[in-house]
Amino acid sequence: MSVSPRFLQELRDRLTLSDVIGGRIKLTRAGREFKGCCPFHREKTPSFHVNDEKQFFHCFGCGAHGDALGFVMRHDNLSFIETIEQLASKVGMQVPKSSPQDVTQSKKDKGLHALCEEAAKWFEEQLHNPRNREVLAYIKGRGFGDEIIDAFRLGYAPSDDQALRNHLNKAGYSDAQMIEAGVTKASTRGTAPYAFFRDRVIFPVTDARGRVVAFGGRVLPEHMRPPSRSDFTPPKYINSADTPLFHKGRTLYAGQHARISAKEHDVLVVEGYMDVIACQQAGFKGAVAPLGTALTEEQIVILWKMIPHENKEPILCFDGDEAGYRAAVRAAERILPLLKSSHSARLAFLPEGDDPDTFIRDNGEQAFQQLLNRAVPLVEFLWAHHTAGKTFVTPEQRAGLSTKLDEIATIIPDKQLQYHYKQAFREKLNKLFGFGWNKNKASSFSNQSNKSAVQIKLPPVGKRQAEGMVPRLLLLTALNHPEIYPYIHEDFHRLELDDPDLQTLQEVYIEILENFEAENASQFDAGEPQELDKTSLLSQITARGLTEICDRLIKNERLYVHAGFARPDVSPEKVLEGWKSLMAQWEKSRFSADLQAARQMLATAMTEENESRVLALKQMQIEQAEESQ
Repeated sequence: MSVSPRFLQELRDRLTLSDVIGGRIKLTRAGREFKGCCPFHREKTPSFHVNDEKQFFHCFGCGAHGDALGFVMRHDNLSFIETIEQLASKVGMQVPKSSPQDVTQSKKDKGLHALCEEAAKWFEEQLHNPRNREVLAYIKGRGFGDEIIDAFRLGYAPSDDQALRNHLNKAGYSDAQMIEAGVTKASTRGTAPYAFFRDRVIFPVTDARGRVVAFGGRVLPEHMRPPSRSDFTPPKYINSADTPLFHKGRTLYAGQHARISAKEHDVLVVEGYMDVIACQQAGFKGAVAPLGTALTEEQIVILWKMIPHENKEPILCFDGDEAGYRAAVRAAERILPLLKSSHSARLAFLPEGDDPDTFIRDNGEQAFQQLLNRAVPLVEFLWAHHTAGKTFVTPEQRAGLSTKLDEIATIIPDKQLQYHYKQAFREKLNKLFGFGWNKNKASSFSNQSNKSAVQIKLPPVGKRQAEGMVPRLLLLTALNHPEIYPYIHEDFHRLELDDPDLQTLQEVYIEILENFEAENASQFDAGEPQELDKTSLLSQITARGLTEICDRLIKNERLYVHAGFARPDVSPEKVLEGWKSLMAQWEKSRFSADLQAARQMLATAMTEENESRVLALKQMQIEQAEESQ
């Protein structure tokens, strides 16, 4: 849509620049101008000046400059047309349309906007209707308070497939409008249209101006749903289809909320509606989610526009399962052709079995913030994805990796950034192919620091996962780095694996390493210790018929995402640091489990022996806490 220069100038003349800007940031008068702290870069001393007479603003700190339209576009992250419409409405002006067709479509869109708003109000009313108190109790039981329920306008769609249609008919909307807006569907049996959302929690979806344009619906727990066919399982989430107002691939759930908060909070992409609301309630105000699809190129651009700072790096948070890892790979592939020097992303991964909603409930806001703080740059994730769990021994394997990484970097359109990606990959390849570690040449690990290693530390693990996941990661580390066995053999013997196959692998590993040390005892005594390299270790494991069991660990890329130090190319120094940290985490988890079990035994049988065990464990807990201070 085009707008005439005459209209734009009239709009500028009607606006008072200090009113427009002063409604968004704090301004104080300074002579004939106003000044304040610039919203486009962080500063403590005001260098941002506003001049009503000349109709422009200027920041002497970062150089930001422009008029009312430019300020609102940049500050509110709106398009040119959205900015004009917002400011024109503020001063009572009507934006002229460029053709009769535009006028017709505008009227049509306004009707659909009003219909969606009416539907949203009706869904809200149903949620708070006493008849549906069980649904409201379910939402609150998920940890959501009244304030967040109201802020996101959560609602409920009852099972009656004609209730919404009857309400909207009475409000003056036709069946054709309801179908076009996506709130009802035409029947294929020649009967009346029926509600698209039934017996679901409703999440209104808004556009950049806060107008309701679509809806998402989450199925209720099975015990709350009416009986249905035994062979039918409803999808967990459904979303409005694309309409004249709404396009899934160009919209982000909670985008309007995140845009307002992006100056103070990281923009964070999670998977679903519940995740967004859980994050928002926990204080992560920049949380958004795509709408039932993988992250699109358009949504990536929208994310960057949300961030008012120069360095635009949203955090993409993925579930720790295979599906989450695949989604991360797809997102990385879609970001590459769009990368710019100040436009990228970081990636964070949850423990397997968790999503942001469950993780925050089980571990708290601080643990989630720590997980986000460990989000890795895109270049590190790409390197880990293409090298984790793989060996590059032959010239062909090494050439293949070099070629693949070069192809990845070439996708980046920004030539300067492309050059630096290639350089980063080249440095990593040099470390992977060109440097080893030899205990004969150093008495400690400090001389062989591997700065290129991907430091993706294991996130804080939920109680139900620490017992099983951490020992697997430690076994994986030992398989990739047999050279550290002399330093960790006592820890390794104490590992408790919950899989019989992995227990067998652990026993065989110990046998191989200890036989090797016994055979080379004379060289150890002479101060010339020999190492059993990984290739020899895997060869002996293969000879014992355990290749498949071993591959389940060393070729599982998800495990390396949680413990980057376990990768084959990481220096022994970094490996040992990671081992010690993870071992401490595991022992702490085991101690907590022992204490809990002892308390349960005492509750069952109040014997002197059980009481003594609880007291002894509590004393150990106090001593450990004192040692860690």
